[in-house]
Amino acid sequence: MADLLELLKSNPYPGRGIVVGKDCVYYWIMGRSSNSRNRIFCLEEDGIRTEAFDPSKLEDPSLIIYHPVRKVDGALIVTNGDQTDTIRDLGWREGCMAREYEPDAPNFTPRISAYIREDGTFEISILKHNDGTCQRNFFCYEGVEEGNGYFISTYQGDGNPLPTFAGEPIKVDMPAPEQVWEALNADNKVSLYANVGGKVTLWNKNQGQ
Repeated sequence: MADLLELLKSNPYPGRGIVVGKDCVYYWIMGRSSNSRNRIFCLEEDGIRTEAFDPSKLEDPSLIIYHPVRKVDGALIVTNGDQTDTIRDLGWREGCMAREYEPDAPNFTPRISAYIREDGTFEISILKHNDGTCQRNFFCYEGVEEGNGYFISTYQGDGNPLPTFAGEPIKVDMPAPEQVWEALNADNKVSLYANVGGKVTLWNKNQGQ
């Protein structure tokens, strides 16, 4: 089992990340461009959405404004893009099969998603670029022990182009959300969502948090 805080401290740019634990979910966004950094998380009745912190500075909203988290039929959908709504409308597997990686060459950012059910079982997927086609990987879990979780991110680290996350989700310990926020790179982190036992807390760098 890996130390999540050490993984984050040693990686200046994991990009967007999802961690699913027992009664605990984290999701964060990071950014290198001014457009990506000009965001905050806002609460919605069924989850959260991203929003421009300064609307006058918003450039291309297509890949940065979306609903990362939605609740539907007792389940929680967490993703790094607008595939959240596709999964809500079509279902977990069908929604993932209907989408592919982001059209942001040369990075071809993967779409990462998680589907957490009321009984504690969950699935994680990554849709990634592979020689011009979309490789769709699914990982199914019957739950996880207290204090443990599974972590996936869009990137392995910084670079040009950005290197896509490789392998299976990483089994990690589950530190407190404020520790996760502190461990994320101070220059690149933007926002963090934490759902611990059903209690949601948001951190937004642009709001001085």
